[in-house]
Amino acid sequence: MSDDIFAAMRERVLAALHQVVPGLDPEFARRVEVTPTREAAHGDMATNAAMVTAKAAGRKPAEIAGALVGLLSAEPMVASAAVAGPGFVNLTLKPEAWRACLPRVLAAGEAFGASTAGRGVRVNVEYVSANPTGPMHIGHCRGAVVGDALANLLAKAGYDVTKEFYVNDAGAQVIALAWAAYWRYLQALGTGLTEEEFAAFTPTGLQYRGDYLVPVGAALAAEHGATLAGPGLTVADPARWLDVVRDFTRDAMLAEIREDLALLGVRQEVFTSERGLVEAGAADATIERLRGQGLIYEGTLDPPKGKLPDDWEPREQTLFRATQFGDDVDRPLRKSDGSNTYFANDIAYHADKMARGAQVMIDIWGADHGGYVSRLKAAVAALGGKLDVVLCQIVHVLKDGEPVRMSKRAGTFITLRDLLEEVGRDAVRFTMLTRKSDAQMEFDIAQAVAQTRENPVFYVQYAHARCRSVLRAAAEQGLEAADAPLESLTHEAEMALIRRLAAWPRHVEAAALAREPHRIAFFLYDLAGDFHTLWNRGRDDAALRFLQAERPAETAARLALVAATATVIRSGLAIMGVEPVEEMR
Repeated sequence: MSDDIFAAMRERVLAALHQVVPGLDPEFARRVEVTPTREAAHGDMATNAAMVTAKAAGRKPAEIAGALVGLLSAEPMVASAAVAGPGFVNLTLKPEAWRACLPRVLAAGEAFGASTAGRGVRVNVEYVSANPTGPMHIGHCRGAVVGDALANLLAKAGYDVTKEFYVNDAGAQVIALAWAAYWRYLQALGTGLTEEEFAAFTPTGLQYRGDYLVPVGAALAAEHGATLAGPGLTVADPARWLDVVRDFTRDAMLAEIREDLALLGVRQEVFTSERGLVEAGAADATIERLRGQGLIYEGTLDPPKGKLPDDWEPREQTLFRATQFGDDVDRPLRKSDGSNTYFANDIAYHADKMARGAQVMIDIWGADHGGYVSRLKAAVAALGGKLDVVLCQIVHVLKDGEPVRMSKRAGTFITLRDLLEEVGRDAVRFTMLTRKSDAQMEFDIAQAVAQTRENPVFYVQYAHARCRSVLRAAAEQGLEAADAPLESLTHEAEMALIRRLAAWPRHVEAAALAREPHRIAFFLYDLAGDFHTLWNRGRDDAALRFLQAERPAETAARLALVAATATVIRSGLAIMGVEPVEEMR
């Protein structure tokens, strides 16, 4: 039997359906679902099989449902079946069908819940992708956690996953960073220039003033001495130093970003440089590829919405026929000066991912990039690829109920490292997954470290610690769960916990297909709640206590339940990148 009890039941429903509706089109069979009922009074599961096949079969849904009830009632795992509403079938399973999941959990260990839904499809998950212009801040944190957890979730669901960071190192911001690092370099040498005098030499002023560039300037001075400076430690011709300083500073920032990500538990296999792609001519090659498909033309665009005619200067541009793939307007790929747009570089980057074998690409972006989704999806579709985009809303950090700035180094933003030092990696990762990614959230520092039910990471880790304490005590008494008879697990609180555990494989698959790792946090919180409820019932009812030396069979069954609960919690926490704890201190 499949680890997924819902999938196993679906196979039985399909077998019955083929008897009731011979020669059923496979397309209709694919639409058949078996899902949990919304209310326990309606049974354990419901199927829409009669509803989705009635029209094709030329029969009434209730008629097909009635025939299905007759066949499914005879299934060994089914206690009862009934027609509901206009043609749904509600199913109640026998308790032993649910209890049978416990040996499967214990046999599979933390691999329980893994599925083959992904069929080995190669998925590239790109996340964080910050400009290498400074340390990681809180704005990057949520996307980093969501992307990493989603990649872990997809791997659990059977996909072949690559975790990637796209280094945005080809734009004007990196040039501005190089000028800022050069200022710190001159300072390290003891220049007599004031900041204002230096800023007058820069193309756009001194944009990056954070102290985090002081060590970079010192390292440049140590490596190059005064060779990059002008006479009297003034500003030299940028042609003499810009490339050196830009590359040195970018590498230093990337090293710091990697360190920050490692502290968060994020380790990506691939770092791809935008500048490297540009210098290799990837964007030009991609434009010509699209031109060969008849998707590039020279033309002018209508003025943007809100622009008056006299505000708009139409000019001929190199345009991509994005409207053929669902976008609102065609999009320019070259600027008026002949250089490629950022969009052209982005298309080239996704073409590069496809060339490296990505069959599906998933990008994690900030919600402020929402307007960019349709155009890039259009471009990827034109290239024959598949792109999903997950948007992450901003996070507001609160301390004592008030917004807080936490940076000790930059002074203008909350660094990721500061947040990790304040509350710890597990609290940061779990908390970032307690809301759907496209919903705004508040990160309350006090709640993230509180030892209460309102703190979800504590609540879940406490459940695991309680499980482990029971199993340690059992080991000390020589008690174990091996080959335990499970018939004694009949109490409503025990069965509720078992049903939750049995739903784990279905939950993993559904969350992966929806690209929603926050569902794992929700599941774990509910699972922890079921376990804590059972624990508390044991305080009031001695018959429900886990360890009862005078009742070895019942104790063994409950140990199996406890061990299975701990296993599924660990499995879920592994997806989230959170450590299970053995005991709470």
